[in-house]
Amino acid sequence: MLNLCDPRTIKQVMDMFGLNFKKEFGQNFLTDNMTVEDIADACNDDKDITVVEIGPGIGCMTRELCERYSRVVAYEIDSGLIPVLKYTLDGYKNVIVINEDIMKADLASALAPYFEMGKVAVCANLPYYITTPILMKLIESNLPFDSITVMVQTEVAERLAAGAGKKNCGAITAAIDYYGDAKMLFTVSADRFMPPPKVTSSVVRIDLWKDKPIKPIDEALFFRTIKAAFEQRRKTLPNSLMTGFPEISKERLTEMIVECGHKPDIRGEKLTVADFCALSDLIYNELNK
Repeated sequence: MLNLCDPRTIKQVMDMFGLNFKKEFGQNFLTDNMTVEDIADACNDDKDITVVEIGPGIGCMTRELCERYSRVVAYEIDSGLIPVLKYTLDGYKNVIVINEDIMKADLASALAPYFEMGKVAVCANLPYYITTPILMKLIESNLPFDSITVMVQTEVAERLAAGAGKKNCGAITAAIDYYGDAKMLFTVSADRFMPPPKVTSSVVRIDLWKDKPIKPIDEALFFRTIKAAFEQRRKTLPNSLMTGFPEISKERLTEMIVECGHKPDIRGEKLTVADFCALSDLIYNELNK
């Protein structure tokens, strides 16, 4: 069987199909078998599940997922890689490759039969340039994914798994905390990719809540509050919120922050998801007097 992590094999396969790496799709293929196996193992604790893979490339990770899990649905945006995947995945009967941009895909319709069968997890080596939009599409879809395991730029991974009060905490941290529990698993150096990226990567697994522990009155307003708190993160929270809620005075915003048990000069990065929920509920009541 072809070793799809071997740089020489990768080059041979690409040459065979007349392909080059495409920067616009963020194509960096893994060249370390152990890393691929570790990611596949980390994807989920159950084996009788469906795994949705985003960006299978030439199928290195896809084959490992097929070996471990009952069903694999792989989304590949690059039409040039579809015949490659047909070649490299020949013999695997438990995989379907879909030539579609994950950002435009109707996941609810496409994955409905798989959710009926049982658990569905996501596994992806995400392009650095579109990491956050893809993650937010997945978690905001409200589809009952069991877990999402992604390899992203280490700086982003640290932000995803950061807790409240950390310097690298951001809006994405609060959003991920709202939907699930994120843990940074391990780091992958640039020399384990072809071509090597200019950054270090890390693998993060997000176990999504079956029943969210935090439930704001108005979810849209909750996220509006988070967005406002981090848009100007160097400012104190009252000043940041003024931009997002110009219809409420700074004095009243400050009062609400104090009502939630915080000092008036606190910054958004210090708040937990529960804090944001309490604050957004007060803002909701203020706007709906």
